[in-house]
Amino acid sequence: MPVFKHFLLAFVTLSVGVSAAPKKTKFNWHDTKHVIAFGDSYTYVQGTAGRQNSTFIGDYFNFSFTEEELLHNKIVQNQTATAEGGPNWVEYLTGCGLKPGLTSPLSCKTQLWDFAFGGADISTKYTPRHHNYTVMLEEQVQQFLTYAQPTLSKIVDPSKTLVAFWIGINDINDSANYSVDFPSFYDQLISTLFASVQSVYDIGYRNFLFMNLPPLDRTPGNVLKATPSPNTTMINWWDSSLTSHMHTFAANNPSANPFTFDVNTFLNNVLDHPDKYNIKNVTGYCASYNQPYIN
Repeated sequence: MPVFKHFLLAFVTLSVGVSAAPKKTKFNWHDTKHVIAFGDSYTYVQGTAGRQNSTFIGDYFNFSFTEEELLHNKIVQNQTATAEGGPNWVEYLTGCGLKPGLTSPLSCKTQLWDFAFGGADISTKYTPRHHNYTVMLEEQVQQFLTYAQPTLSKIVDPSKTLVAFWIGINDINDSANYSVDFPSFYDQLISTLFASVQSVYDIGYRNFLFMNLPPLDRTPGNVLKATPSPNTTMINWWDSSLTSHMHTFAANNPSANPFTFDVNTFLNNVLDHPDKYNIKNVTGYCASYNQPYIN
């Protein structure tokens, strides 16, 4: 069974029974009709109104969009961030955009509205843009609040919506050689992330999924180094801070249903037991990684 199917099965099993606090309606994936996503290349999907290899809609120089542009935008299949091309995790999760060609989110049983941007970090307060057109995470949320939400509020039911955040992969790599106290630095970054999360909560959304960092210490480049960077300790600092901030967010917002999916543990298990997933190479790059059609 492909890795993504294991991943989604684990997610659905988790989500059906998750509740962030007692006496609260449990989040149930099967009742979810919409997913709104923010993040980096692990999460972005290509859109007909997006920048090539970067986004579903717009970029830093084309930040605004109209209701017509948003609703007529379509997901372009085989232009996402997976090493072999094809759908990524949010498309598998929602079932939206799995087929070759173009897919309107409006046509999906579970609609996917994706504002992630390939190459994004959390904020220019801490790390520079990868490109001058990159939309950072806090800007993605502002773009959503200003230009998407007025339209989506007419068709999206917040009680049946999951808001997903997966960010930090670029941040921890881009800052790996900084001369800082990393636990404190990561805490600042994640505080900025949760300021954006709070702004989404404040307009009525209640169900939040946070993905932690994958085992970047075990990338093909890092396994060849005597001193990997980022290393396991750095990744654990980040993931611990993310969990801590999520619990604080839940305590401060009793109506929220926030939870995490432990990507790190899941993918470490895949790397430790590749045969279970029919994977042959866990130390080198995918042979198709540098093909011209792969982002």
